[in-house]
Amino acid sequence: MTIECVPNFSEGRDCAVVASIEHAVKSVPGALLLDSTSDVDHNRTVLTFAGEAKSVADAAFAAVKAAVARIDLTKHEGVHPRLGAADVVPFVPVEGATLEACAALARETGARIWSELRVPVYLYEAAALRPECVRLENVRRLAGSGLLPDIGERPHPTAGYCVVGAREFLVAWNIILETHDLGAARAIAGEIRESSGGFAAVKALGLALPSRSRVQVSINLTDYRRTPLHVVFDAVAGRCRQRGIRVEGSELIGMIPQAALDASAAHDLRWLNMRPELVLESRLQTMRRT
Repeated sequence: MTIECVPNFSEGRDCAVVASIEHAVKSVPGALLLDSTSDVDHNRTVLTFAGEAKSVADAAFAAVKAAVARIDLTKHEGVHPRLGAADVVPFVPVEGATLEACAALARETGARIWSELRVPVYLYEAAALRPECVRLENVRRLAGSGLLPDIGERPHPTAGYCVVGAREFLVAWNIILETHDLGAARAIAGEIRESSGGFAAVKALGLALPSRSRVQVSINLTDYRRTPLHVVFDAVAGRCRQRGIRVEGSELIGMIPQAALDASAAHDLRWLNMRPELVLESRLQTMRRT
């Protein structure tokens, strides 16, 4: 049974802090660190690692522990929404694993994060205990309005909260626009996301990239079978043309299943960073051989 974990940490600028979190994962026997992607504007790092259930759970806890020790959320600045130093910790079934097993693992890990680190935990997606907490964006909004966590009490003084859950594969990617017009990026994001009447399984935000003098439409595609990548890309590109804006390209955050690429194989997504080691199945095979 193989489970993937894709935690997001609120640090993308300090290489030493990111390295300490990566080391925590690598130090757990059986946990394979597949990828680490950082963004200075988001000030966020996404790790991808996989292995058997116990190894992945131990690696997730070790990574959260390292983040809690090194990241002070009271001093954090970045364009991406966040609730905690170890902001989101999702478990994903890969081979021979079920979503239910991942949900159980998420709840166990969440309980350990609170009991040993005193960081309160919200549970989301398949691990959610409350219907209003299934969607991550709802958790962020409700936590800001005073919704109590599922596990624990008041926020950790420097690490905030941790959102732990279980979900299916998610493709995180950004479409970069050659403009400073944040309003345009936000409008396009609003037009394409499902919650605003756009495409099924699409979550999107318009965000500024000050270091690159650009803006982006930041996308989480929660089911590439319902809405393939090229459908989203073409929709964004079309709306950009209407506004006289050029699309610079798209960039993957983390990893992508081969099937998601295959579903859009005949289309040019203008990838800026695609390479073979970002394909989940290929990377897993390579890591297992080494």
